[in-house]
Amino acid sequence: MVVGLGNPGKQYEGTRHNVGFDVVAELARRHGAGRPKARFSGETSEIALGGTRIVLLLPLTYMNGSGQSVIAARDFFKMELEELIVVCDDFQLPLGRLRIREGGRSGGQKGLEDCIRRFGSTEFPRLRLGIGPIPPRWEVVDYVLGRFEPERREDVNRMVTRGADAIEAWVALGITEAANRFNGA
Repeated sequence: MVVGLGNPGKQYEGTRHNVGFDVVAELARRHGAGRPKARFSGETSEIALGGTRIVLLLPLTYMNGSGQSVIAARDFFKMELEELIVVCDDFQLPLGRLRIREGGRSGGQKGLEDCIRRFGSTEFPRLRLGIGPIPPRWEVVDYVLGRFEPERREDVNRMVTRGADAIEAWVALGITEAANRFNGA
C-alpha cells in the first residue's frame, strides 16, 4: 500500500503539505488507476506494478489525523507495516531532495507523528519529499500550508515524478535499493 499524506479540499491543492497526495496522483495517472473509492476515511484506488497489486490511499482526515485512515486500511488488508509506505513532505530537506527510510522518528511531520502513535511503532517505510528550507521569520504552519512559488513549479514537478519513480523502485527492488538510488540525489 502506498499512502500519500496531505489535506483534502481545493484550498490545500498545490500546497507544500500536499506533495504526498501529488506523488500518489502521479502513480495513479501512470498506471491507469480506476476511479477512487471512498473508504477508510480516505480515497483508495488500485494499480498493478510489475504484477504486484498496490493499494493507493489518500487519507481525508487532514494531516494531523492521517493515522486513523492508514491503520483502518492496513487492518482491512491485513498488511504488515513493512508492506506499506507513507509519502509525505519534509520541511527539513531542501526542495527536491528525496529520502527513503525503513523507519525512524517523525521529524516534526504531524501526519507521520499520528501514524507512529497509532501503529505504536516507528518501524515502517516512508518517503520524504523535501520542501525546505523555511525562510527566516516564517512560521512552520504558514510555510507548509503555503503554495510553491511559480518559479519553483518545475522543480516541484520533477520531485513528484522522482517520488513516483522511487515508489516504483521500492515495489520492484525493495527499500534498500530504492534508498540507494534516490536518497541524496
